[in-house]
Amino acid sequence: MTFQGWTPLALAFYEGLEADNSKAYWTAHKAAYTAEVYGPMDELLHELEAEFGLGRIYRPLRDVRFSADKTPYKTATCATLPTGGYVVFSKEGLAVGSGYQSMAPDQLDRYRNAVATDQSGNELCEVIAQITAQGIEISVEQQLKEGPRAYSKEHPRADFLRYKDISAWKRWPVADWLATPRAKDHITEALRATYPLHLWLEANVGPTNKPRHYGRREVG
Repeated sequence: MTFQGWTPLALAFYEGLEADNSKAYWTAHKAAYTAEVYGPMDELLHELEAEFGLGRIYRPLRDVRFSADKTPYKTATCATLPTGGYVVFSKEGLAVGSGYQSMAPDQLDRYRNAVATDQSGNELCEVIAQITAQGIEISVEQQLKEGPRAYSKEHPRADFLRYKDISAWKRWPVADWLATPRAKDHITEALRATYPLHLWLEANVGPTNKPRHYGRREVG
């Protein structure tokens, strides 16, 4: 099978799941998830493998151990790529990005040092300017209210020093092309456009020394 996009049936699955996030709904509609949501994502990843490496699909179950929200299932499907990219599909549409969505303490130390250093810090500014010029947003989920104590509040990149994560995202609302092979073209273009941020992070920050847990490719 070749990637054909996500049909309205995939959107309908997530609309239903948001209305009834229960095991009963999941069990009754698991076949639809497998065929309409997971299947296209799996086909897409195989087609992207030659350029971006074989990605992984996160399991649909949420980790609710430390969350006040105990709904059991994710309302989006997300895949990660070895080259640092993300592909996310939900009833809201499609999102493609790259970056570090969270950083462990050892990564934060290296990130802040790289931001504070003129050469690598200026390179990050150039990367961000290049990405945003293409209509792609820089996203930061968590940041300090004030800069880290080890760095001057007057530092020219003080805003970047406050970040605890950084990623670049291209988002599209639901459109007719989402249900066609053309969706792959949009995804590929966005992955290429956001890749420079991943390269900067890999060169200057790198993986944490703590183990990470990735999603499995099989349906959970």
